[in-house]
Amino acid sequence: MRFDLPGGVVCLGETMAVLVPAEPGPVRAARTWERAIGGAESNVAIHLARLGVRSRWVSAVGADAFGGAVLDTVSGAGVDVTDVRVDPDRPTGLYIKEANAAGSPVRYYRNGSAASAMGPDTLDRLRLDDVALLHVSGITAALSDSCLALMRAILTRPRTVPVSFDLNWRPALWHDRDPSVLRELADAADVVLAGSDEAQAVWGTGDPAELRALLPGPKTLVVKHGARGATVVESGATTFQPGLRVDVVEPVGAGDAFAAGYLAAHLAGESPGRRLRVGHLQAAAALLTREDVGESLPFAVTVPLLDADSRTWAAAHLRRRR
Repeated sequence: MRFDLPGGVVCLGETMAVLVPAEPGPVRAARTWERAIGGAESNVAIHLARLGVRSRWVSAVGADAFGGAVLDTVSGAGVDVTDVRVDPDRPTGLYIKEANAAGSPVRYYRNGSAASAMGPDTLDRLRLDDVALLHVSGITAALSDSCLALMRAILTRPRTVPVSFDLNWRPALWHDRDPSVLRELADAADVVLAGSDEAQAVWGTGDPAELRALLPGPKTLVVKHGARGATVVESGATTFQPGLRVDVVEPVGAGDAFAAGYLAAHLAGESPGRRLRVGHLQAAAALLTREDVGESLPFAVTVPLLDADSRTWAAAHLRRRR
């Protein structure tokens, strides 16, 4: 799948170095680790670049080896990183992930990180010429008071560029902060994406109709129902598209992949059902890898499925290539 869009997408948020055990068994016994990178917004930017969409990632990293690795990886995937600040005083964030198909417990080491020092002045420095969309997530609002102020500035100041907001609920980040602000931020966005399970945890409901009543502001609301599928609520209409059957290797990053696929198709003016299919196909690629961003599925898989009838779509079963 490739999308030829007149404008690019700016994705703003923290990306960290990630350590994943490189051997089986209990994590506490692991002696060898693989270093990757992970961040919701840079994941989206990388997937967008793979879909042919011009993408730029905006953030801050430390002047350290992990920060250099983050910049090398994101830029190496075709994403513009020229607006990333390299902080000489604060470190790049880090998280440790235990990867398995059932779920991946994560431990963050990001307090005082370079990205947590971002504030409204970051928006003042943003170049938004020839930009079709600014993408953010609820993660940034939890990092610090200055990051919350940045999110409010993005979503409440007069703007010429639409904003998409992915809830991306991370309870570990909110234990000493008030998550009620997430409703305020989401309701000010143009496009909102949320998992039904995380919406239930934050707002008390994962039902698309009830979420629409709770969030009347966004033009488009996308509710993800896990493996079952996803729903778009837009212009008074509701569209559901079942998910694909996938032999899951590890689930982290699939939501970001879905967001990128959906947003690319959204900006291309595709129908709601087709947008959801593109999202599901991108998510499937992420589900088939242990890293946050996997290789895109080959055109020989995506192109026929994108236009398949409902029976063919339901019968599809994606497995990791050996």
